Amino acid sequence: MARVIVVNRSPPVIVRPSSKSAVPPTRVTEKLSSFDKPYALSLVTSFLVFEHPVHDAANTVKKALSQALVYYYPFAGRIIVADDGECHVRCHDEGATFVAATANCTLEDARLLEVSNGETMTSTLLDDLTVYSPAESYCPGDPLLLMQVTKFNCGGFVMGVIWNHGIADGEGMAQFLRAVGELACGFPSPSVIPARWDASLPSLRPSILELVASPEPLNLTRLGISIPLTSINRIKAEFRERSNGQMCTMFEAVAAVLWQCRTRAIISDPESMALLSFAVNMRKHVGAKDGYYGNCVATQQVMARSGALVDADIVDIVKMIKRAKDEAVQPDQKDGVCEMIRAMDQQQRDGLPYNTLLLSSWRNIGFEEPDFGGGTPERVMCYLSPLQGYPPVCVINLPCKGKDGPSNAFAVCVKEEHADAFVAELARFT
Repeated sequence: MARVIVVNRSPPVIVRPSSKSAVPPTRVTEKLSSFDKPYALSLVTSFLVFEHPVHDAANTVKKALSQALVYYYPFAGRIIVADDGECHVRCHDEGATFVAATANCTLEDARLLEVSNGETMTSTLLDDLTVYSPAESYCPGDPLLLMQVTKFNCGGFVMGVIWNHGIADGEGMAQFLRAVGELACGFPSPSVIPARWDASLPSLRPSILELVASPEPLNLTRLGISIPLTSINRIKAEFRERSNGQMCTMFEAVAAVLWQCRTRAIISDPESMALLSFAVNMRKHVGAKDGYYGNCVATQQVMARSGALVDADIVDIVKMIKRAKDEAVQPDQKDGVCEMIRAMDQQQRDGLPYNTLLLSSWRNIGFEEPDFGGGTPERVMCYLSPLQGYPPVCVINLPCKGKDGPSNAFAVCVKEEHADAFVAELARFT
């Protein structure tokens, strides 16, 4: 009989900056940039799994969080809607929400140190490891940061973090968590000087999400999936052989596999269009300040006829994605895919919400680096809930620490009736 896992949580407390934040008196309310605005009311959840104990982990983290909010004061603020209808950040040190918790099992009992391909991700335990905040009811005035530290019987702990995407993208949140870790380890100040506002950033073209939003819930299921490293390396080798020695990245190879396999699993009309939209870090391309932790990600699109995509050679799909990535570094360039969508007839447009895959990667952005005194995390996971209006999404997670293993992903991208077919298509690449 499976063990019933019980998580006991303390009442939530508000953690404010340990000293008055250095906010200039004339800048207590800040505008969001064009990079921030699409995500102003979106929540992201991450789990950092630490195997080695830290003395009094919850209080250690809570104290360091209070210190970090002095430097990263917008996380202690609130989103407000100004008279002009735009979302702003009110920086009045209103604080972040924090919960200390304990679980009646080990990390191994909870299967938090392993990845099972095709496993349906149940929300019960993961919801218990975060300060629950239903994304569908999130609104202006709610906390921008919610953190829970749960200690397990083995001494390890899980940090569950929910944050408002309008304040920071993945790289920005990873930078913030590194700062909290440094302060927990006794650093007098963060090693990276944070910068939240950068007026030099260019204006971003409108997000494609508005064009592919679904008016009705898509009823998607959560899946934990993996693509073996041998399969990824085989695709990379084939690409190099057929591209005069040019290399492709792991992201490009994984994106090609996910896009093709998902399209094969859900295809109903070979003439329908399949859309892949993926996040591209623009920091180095737009000259963002060192230490900038606000959003600096653009979405780039590639579209193909579903029938052609399911029959395409995987290397050709990688080339399509690679070309789209190269175009993303020019933020002022017209988006041809958006123009194609606007030109579609209504029947074609109606099929786009489910035929779209939004892809992001948490590799190489710093989530593997936070250390609160017992070492870096063994595993980092993104967790998403199916949201009305958002397209199907898949996030490529970090591999488990010290394991040169498969590329793991958290997917909320197929309906339940297509889940088995999606997993079966992925298995063909093993």
